[in-house]
Amino acid sequence: MQKKNEIRIGTRGSRLALWQANWIKESLESKDKDLSVSLIKIKTTGDKILDVPLARVGGKGLFVKEIEEALMDGKIDIAVHSIKDVPTDLPDPLHLPVICKREDPRDALISRGLKFSEMPQGAKIGTSSLRRQAQLLHLRSDLKMVTLRGNLDTRIRKLDTEGLDAVILAAAGIRRMGWGDKITELLSPEISLPAIGQGAVGIECRREDPWINSQIAFLLHRETFDAVTSERALLKRLEGGCQVPIAAYAEIENHTMRLRGLVGSVDGKTLIRDEIMGPRTRGESLGVKLAERLLEAGADKILEEVYKQR
Repeated sequence: MQKKNEIRIGTRGSRLALWQANWIKESLESKDKDLSVSLIKIKTTGDKILDVPLARVGGKGLFVKEIEEALMDGKIDIAVHSIKDVPTDLPDPLHLPVICKREDPRDALISRGLKFSEMPQGAKIGTSSLRRQAQLLHLRSDLKMVTLRGNLDTRIRKLDTEGLDAVILAAAGIRRMGWGDKITELLSPEISLPAIGQGAVGIECRREDPWINSQIAFLLHRETFDAVTSERALLKRLEGGCQVPIAAYAEIENHTMRLRGLVGSVDGKTLIRDEIMGPRTRGESLGVKLAERLLEAGADKILEEVYKQR
């Protein structure tokens, strides 16, 4: 196999996406001092449509499609993604061999000092996620949910510019940007079960590129990979995209996996949740089995209604 010395990383241009891509770049260069790693910024459909809620844009892969096309065209060698943006079905030439060690997967509440339990009656809460909306409205039907779009810093600023009482964002992104001091409260999975793959960064590449696959292999974090694979198996069985009220979170302890899953109606009136435990080596089948239990409990009707509204 002929050795190369260059890797081109495809990434979105947001500050968080660039932080993640640079993190991978520095890791690769630290391992191999002769390696030259460059970043190529690619604008995705999700980045171009900023005046419409993501759930209404529809389709899967809003933040990865153009990057995957660059991978298949040979314009880049690897793509660095937030796993929660990656559809469960990838184009045939591509795969997702590496998922890095997960950051905190929880949702974070940012307010002017008040925790979720202290929010006033009719509080205005900003979020970009139907999943968060469904769960929070289930607990507090009085809340007024405001749809947010834009990068992390833009959404945080809207706390003031939109007169909101709080915004809910992924803790991982806030911490990676060095803004952990802005977090008022980390929401427990009992309050807001995380999105599939939340907090995890993945590397996508061409299957038939053995040198690239070997170069990135050391970045794989097996426990995170197993957990996220289980969550993604649940999502795939539910045939859900990124912008539907589906949540799942897998935890591993002593080779045993606990997978929690949830499907909710957008108005929060109906919330179906369940969990399953089993060997971590059977994570994918656990995800499928839990999804089927959720469907039998009525998740199919909820999802059908969500897609009909969209």
